[in-house]
Amino acid sequence: MALMPKRVKHRKSQRGRIKGSATRGNTVVFGDYGIQSLDAGWIKATTIEAGRIAAQQYVRGEGKLYIRIFPDKSVTSTPLETRMGKGKGEPDFWAAVVKPGTVLYELSGVTEQQAKVCFARLASKLPVKVRFVERRTA
Repeated sequence: MALMPKRVKHRKSQRGRIKGSATRGNTVVFGDYGIQSLDAGWIKATTIEAGRIAAQQYVRGEGKLYIRIFPDKSVTSTPLETRMGKGKGEPDFWAAVVKPGTVLYELSGVTEQQAKVCFARLASKLPVKVRFVERRTA
Protein backbone atom coordinates (compact mmCIF):
# COMPACT_ATOMS: atom_id res chain seq x y z
CA MET A 1 0.00 0.00 0.00
CA ALA A 2 1.29 3.43 -0.92
CA LEU A 3 2.12 6.10 1.61
CA MET A 4 -0.68 8.50 2.54
CA PRO A 5 -1.72 10.47 5.62
CA LYS A 6 -4.08 8.89 8.16
CA ARG A 7 -6.21 12.03 8.42
CA VAL A 8 -6.20 15.35 6.59
CA LYS A 9 -7.78 18.66 7.44
CA HIS A 10 -8.89 19.28 3.84
CA ARG A 11 -9.35 16.32 1.50
CA LYS A 12 -8.91 18.32 -1.71
CA SER A 13 -6.09 20.86 -1.91
CA GLN A 14 -5.34 23.49 -4.52
CA ARG A 15 -2.43 23.01 -6.89
CA GLY A 16 -0.27 25.84 -5.58
CA ARG A 17 3.04 27.03 -6.98
CA ILE A 18 6.48 25.79 -6.00
CA LYS A 19 8.80 28.76 -5.65
CA GLY A 20 12.13 29.22 -3.94
CA SER A 21 14.48 26.59 -2.62
CA ALA A 22 14.27 24.37 0.45
CA THR A 23 15.36 26.01 3.69
CA ARG A 24 14.43 23.00 5.83
CA GLY A 25 15.32 19.40 5.11
CA ASN A 26 18.25 20.42 2.91
CA THR A 27 21.10 18.74 4.80
CA VAL A 28 22.01 15.10 5.46
CA VAL A 29 21.03 14.48 9.08
CA PHE A 30 20.28 10.79 9.71
CA GLY A 31 22.63 8.95 7.36
CA ASP A 32 26.11 9.41 5.93
CA TYR A 33 25.12 9.96 2.29
CA GLY A 34 22.00 11.27 0.57
CA ILE A 35 20.45 12.46 -2.67
CA GLN A 36 19.34 16.05 -2.99
CA SER A 37 16.78 17.38 -5.44
CA LEU A 38 17.93 19.92 -8.03
CA ASP A 39 14.46 20.60 -9.47
CA ALA A 40 11.06 21.43 -8.04
CA GLY A 41 8.13 19.09 -8.51
CA TRP A 42 5.75 16.52 -7.12
CA ILE A 43 6.85 12.98 -6.32
CA LYS A 44 4.04 10.43 -6.18
CA ALA A 45 3.69 8.08 -3.23
CA THR A 46 4.10 5.09 -5.56
CA THR A 47 7.37 6.55 -6.87
CA ILE A 48 8.67 7.00 -3.31
CA GLU A 49 7.77 3.38 -2.58
CA ALA A 50 9.43 2.15 -5.80
CA GLY A 51 12.61 3.98 -4.81
CA ARG A 52 12.50 2.43 -1.35
CA ILE A 53 12.18 -1.08 -2.81
CA ALA A 54 15.04 -0.51 -5.30
CA ALA A 55 17.35 0.78 -2.55
CA GLN A 56 16.43 -1.98 -0.08
CA GLN A 57 17.11 -4.67 -2.69
CA TYR A 58 20.56 -3.25 -3.34
CA VAL A 59 21.52 -2.69 0.31
CA ARG A 60 20.19 -6.08 1.50
CA GLY A 61 20.42 -5.45 5.25
CA GLU A 62 23.94 -3.96 5.23
CA GLY A 63 22.94 -0.33 5.69
CA LYS A 64 19.91 1.67 6.76
CA LEU A 65 17.74 3.70 4.39
CA TYR A 66 16.00 6.88 5.52
CA ILE A 67 13.16 8.43 3.50
CA ARG A 68 13.04 12.17 4.18
CA ILE A 69 9.90 13.07 2.21
CA PHE A 70 6.25 12.21 2.83
CA PRO A 71 3.31 12.50 0.39
CA ASP A 72 0.90 14.87 2.13
CA LYS A 73 -0.65 16.63 -0.90
CA SER A 74 -3.72 15.13 -2.52
CA VAL A 75 -3.97 15.51 -6.30
CA THR A 76 -7.45 15.20 -7.75
CA SER A 77 -8.74 14.35 -11.21
CA THR A 78 -12.12 13.92 -12.81
CA PRO A 79 -12.90 10.76 -14.82
CA LEU A 80 -12.38 10.87 -18.59
CA GLU A 81 -15.36 11.77 -20.78
CA THR A 82 -17.07 13.66 -17.95
CA ARG A 83 -18.93 16.84 -18.81
CA MET A 84 -17.93 20.23 -17.44
CA GLY A 85 -19.16 21.23 -14.02
CA LYS A 86 -20.21 18.91 -11.18
CA GLY A 87 -17.40 20.10 -8.91
CA LYS A 88 -13.83 19.08 -8.30
CA GLY A 89 -12.80 15.46 -8.90
CA GLU A 90 -11.93 12.86 -6.31
CA PRO A 91 -8.38 12.48 -4.96
CA ASP A 92 -6.41 10.50 -7.54
CA PHE A 93 -3.03 10.12 -5.83
CA TRP A 94 -0.89 11.55 -3.03
CA ALA A 95 2.31 13.45 -3.72
CA ALA A 96 5.22 14.99 -1.84
CA VAL A 97 6.01 18.59 -2.78
CA VAL A 98 9.76 18.87 -3.41
CA LYS A 99 11.75 22.09 -3.72
CA PRO A 100 15.31 22.39 -5.04
CA GLY A 101 17.71 21.41 -2.25
CA THR A 102 15.42 18.95 -0.46
CA VAL A 103 17.18 15.76 0.67
CA LEU A 104 14.99 12.87 -0.51
CA TYR A 105 16.74 9.71 0.71
CA GLU A 106 19.67 8.99 3.03
CA LEU A 107 21.86 5.92 3.58
CA SER A 108 24.06 4.92 6.51
CA GLY A 109 26.26 1.92 7.20
CA VAL A 110 27.55 1.55 3.62
CA THR A 111 30.66 2.68 1.77
CA GLU A 112 30.64 5.74 -0.48
CA GLN A 113 30.92 3.61 -3.62
CA GLN A 114 27.96 1.42 -2.57
CA ALA A 115 25.90 4.53 -1.79
CA LYS A 116 26.66 6.05 -5.20
CA VAL A 117 25.62 2.87 -7.03
CA CYS A 118 22.46 2.55 -4.92
CA PHE A 119 21.46 6.18 -5.44
CA ALA A 120 22.16 5.94 -9.20
CA ARG A 121 19.59 3.13 -9.38
CA LEU A 122 17.19 5.14 -7.26
CA ALA A 123 17.66 8.36 -9.28
CA SER A 124 16.47 6.65 -12.47
CA LYS A 125 13.05 6.18 -10.87
CA LEU A 126 12.61 9.81 -9.76
CA PRO A 127 10.92 12.53 -11.85
CA VAL A 128 13.35 15.25 -10.66
CA LYS A 129 17.09 15.68 -11.19
CA VAL A 130 19.15 14.78 -8.13
CA ARG A 131 22.74 14.92 -6.93
CA PHE A 132 24.79 12.87 -4.48
CA VAL A 133 25.59 14.63 -1.17
CA GLU A 134 27.60 13.68 1.90
CA ARG A 135 27.09 14.50 5.54
CA ARG A 136 28.99 17.58 6.66
CA THR A 137 31.23 17.33 9.69
CA ALA A 138 31.42 20.49 11.75
